[in-house]
Amino acid sequence: MTETSEKNGRLLIYAPVSVYGTPEGWLVDKQAANGLRLWAENFAHVTVMMPHQDGPPPAGWVPAETIGQNLTRVSIVALPTAWVLPRFARVYRKTRNTIRQEIARADYMSFAIGGLVGDWGAVACLQAHAVGRRFAVWTDRVESEVVRVESLSGAGSFKSRIKKRVIHRPMAMLERFVIKRATIGLFHGQQTYDAYAPFCKNPNIVHDIHVKRDAHISDDAFNAKIASARIDPLHIVYAGRATAMKGPLHWASALKKLSAAGFDFEAHWLGDGPMLAELRAQLEADGLMDRVTLHGFVDDPVQVTARLQAAHIFLFCHTTPESPRCLIESLIAGTPIIGYDGSYAADLISNAGGGQLVPVGDIDALGKCLIQLATERGQLETLTRCAREDGKPFDDETVFAHRSEVIKQFLGR
Repeated sequence: MTETSEKNGRLLIYAPVSVYGTPEGWLVDKQAANGLRLWAENFAHVTVMMPHQDGPPPAGWVPAETIGQNLTRVSIVALPTAWVLPRFARVYRKTRNTIRQEIARADYMSFAIGGLVGDWGAVACLQAHAVGRRFAVWTDRVESEVVRVESLSGAGSFKSRIKKRVIHRPMAMLERFVIKRATIGLFHGQQTYDAYAPFCKNPNIVHDIHVKRDAHISDDAFNAKIASARIDPLHIVYAGRATAMKGPLHWASALKKLSAAGFDFEAHWLGDGPMLAELRAQLEADGLMDRVTLHGFVDDPVQVTARLQAAHIFLFCHTTPESPRCLIESLIAGTPIIGYDGSYAADLISNAGGGQLVPVGDIDALGKCLIQLATERGQLETLTRCAREDGKPFDDETVFAHRSEVIKQFLGR
């Protein structure tokens, strides 16, 4: 036992989100900064290991000082980024030793996994197991299956697709190998849980969101939303990256069916990504760009929240087993989720029924859902009220406190 108490203790985590070093200090992803703040609310000290990147950071990276007063109880350990085998081999021994030193100092450990070469989270799991320490595995999607689906999607270069076809099986083997040795599994959402629970001694469903309680839709905003849903053209939104696993071309095809049925609407895609240009081309070919706005990356969370709260429908076309936070954020905004079926989405609306789901890939059924809701406004109003109910249990402080309690319950020395 360290000098800190069993109740609070020292937490060691691995987060596969890049950290950037500058002369002024560390730059971290905005959500990662909020996560570190919340972890430090629940533990005496938090050490986070993150892969280090050089050069200017992408949009959305902020100084570590945004963690606030809890920064004094947070340590950042930069590990080399090593996604290619030659570099991974060169830095492996030194990085492994760094990880071992941090494991020796920690009271509790939770490591995010996902990948193959360069997956320091998996390395940390195996090092903890080697010295007989309890640890948690955390993941929010079935990474090997995501890679497999992307290899078949036609997106990306031929070389990239071939590589993904080669590595998705050893990725799955590594995932299972590590999870079988974990003391507990922390799986974000039902769909990820269903995929990994059979290989885990103690699987747990957890959530990982960064929406504060005061960001839930207010009564006044909700009443205005209901009034709009009764009479206005459908307001449709999606927030996420335009990648193959998000199904952006399916999204455009569903909108085309709504338009072909003679209904007016406006739609917004919030997010950048490698398929954004392809999405734009399809929308232009279908004559929909006068009603669809592609915003690209949106750094302002207030703007994202406003879009979600103003929308009547959150339309999603996720094609791989994952647990995207955007569905929870939509329900928090009182916006029904309409999209492809999956145990994660189904679980989120299992209490009140704040959405409608169709089989994955069934664009015809998705279009019919949109047409029905454009026609039956009473049904849309009911779904909207149910969505708000389904979103009420979620906020960042609650979900991080829950995950922290699970860690403390099962991973004490």
